[in-house]
Amino acid sequence: MLIARLCLMAAAGAACAQDFPSKPIRMVTSAAGGGGDVVTRIIAQSISGAIGQQVIVDNRGGVISAETVARAAPDGYTLLSQPNNFWLLPFIQKVSYDPIRDYVPITLSVTAPNVIVVHPSLPVKSVKELIAFAKANPGQLNFAAGSTGSSSHLSGELFKMMAGINIVHISYRGAAQSLNDTLGGQISLLFSNTAAAGPHIKTGRLRGLAITSAQPSVLAPGLPTAASSGLPGYQAAALYGVFAPAGTPATLINQLNQEIVKALSRPDVRERFLSASVEVVASTSEHLGAIVKADMVRLGKVIRDAGIRE
Repeated sequence: MLIARLCLMAAAGAACAQDFPSKPIRMVTSAAGGGGDVVTRIIAQSISGAIGQQVIVDNRGGVISAETVARAAPDGYTLLSQPNNFWLLPFIQKVSYDPIRDYVPITLSVTAPNVIVVHPSLPVKSVKELIAFAKANPGQLNFAAGSTGSSSHLSGELFKMMAGINIVHISYRGAAQSLNDTLGGQISLLFSNTAAAGPHIKTGRLRGLAITSAQPSVLAPGLPTAASSGLPGYQAAALYGVFAPAGTPATLINQLNQEIVKALSRPDVRERFLSASVEVVASTSEHLGAIVKADMVRLGKVIRDAGIRE
């Protein structure tokens, strides 16, 4: 008990880090099968051997995951791995956690941009043409998105707001049905992850206009960025971060960051993520902290202005 207490004190942080980890680490994330689950499992498998302890993935669901980690002991043995809807959810619904107060950032692990696709019947071949068509036909186009506050939803709302266009949001419970309806022509415009839309762009069943990342991506070869093809300054993606409970000693945060970044930097791990349509970032703790704050300001405004609530 005395050792455990000393490990929570900053003065003893370095000594505790020497013995860390001495038992399995639990990495809490969203429901099984989703993007957060896939990302977390690759991270957990990649660092387990290096740290000499098993990293166990604990699927709890979005809000429950965050609440579980916020209440956990700040000893480095319970971590949160979640996409950016974790820190944007407080703008959409009432939650019991604070994304800034209750956590310490460890690393921005990976990012997953969307692609902007349209049904081939729509007479546009670029973002610039899409915006011009939408302005000439206000309220006539619609765009599909997955669940409320998802990456695809916020990508579309941000696009709509920055372009100053009137397009109708059609909400779906999941990405599969929105993709099917876009393929069927009921939906004009879709913001989709590259894994789902990529094969249909190749076959011509969908027309790819741009990728939503700041830079061109190997995930969408040949597609320009939305920013460079008609909407300067536009950038949107699913961002995945790893966090520890507030109060976790800096020595442990540094050690966890180093181990995760080292694992993410391995060529085989990068390839696994690319196969899952995800790009590795592997940032510092400080970079993730800055990203969270900036994202909350930028997309928090979009959420408020669009009246997005659950």
